Amino acid sequence: MTEGIEKREQARHETGASLMFIGLALWVAGALVTFFLPASMKLGRQTTFLAVMVALVVAGVVVMVKGYMMRGRPDQ
Repeated sequence: MTEGIEKREQARHETGASLMFIGLALWVAGALVTFFLPASMKLGRQTTFLAVMVALVVAGVVVMVKGYMMRGRPDQ
């Protein structure tokens, strides 16, 4: 019985850490969008780039918070 609970806790901890890493990867993708932002201003499409950047940042925050909560919450 205890072994099953320990496995579940370990799986939850690993899943939470993976979600936090995915959130960080989304932030890096948002930084790459920022790198191409000056070129988009020359083309007149800065609104699209800003929308993508904001969407990536928001998605990153949501995934990181979910991962943090899943990783840090002990099983009662």
